[in-house]
Amino acid sequence: MITILAAGAVPADHLNVLVLANDADPLEVSLEGIDRVELDFPKFTDGRAFTQARLLRQRRGFTGDIRATGDVLVDQLVQMYRVGFSSAVLKEGKDPADAERQFARYPAFYQGDAVVTQPLFARN
Repeated sequence: MITILAAGAVPADHLNVLVLANDADPLEVSLEGIDRVELDFPKFTDGRAFTQARLLRQRRGFTGDIRATGDVLVDQLVQMYRVGFSSAVLKEGKDPADAERQFARYPAFYQGDAVVTQPLFARN
């Protein structure tokens, strides 16, 4: 599950963070020494960060935190998790408890994804 953070309640940490622009190619940036990559959703209809997260996890093998920021809505969180996001800062006014309930609605998926690569029929 994604670590869900409320807007304005993001704890300070001392990690090496790379803030990746929406038009940046995640296959070309250096990830050496990076602990977290922040991907921005400037508006909920802009899905480029979904692709960036998937490329970071599957093609680059990035194992650090990939955080969603910006216009992050509750109904996007499950898909964010499936493409590789590990944390998200919710849009102002969104309830983290509502966000956590999204994951209870979908206990499993037939297809593999960036987190669980095997399809459901192939899992033990």
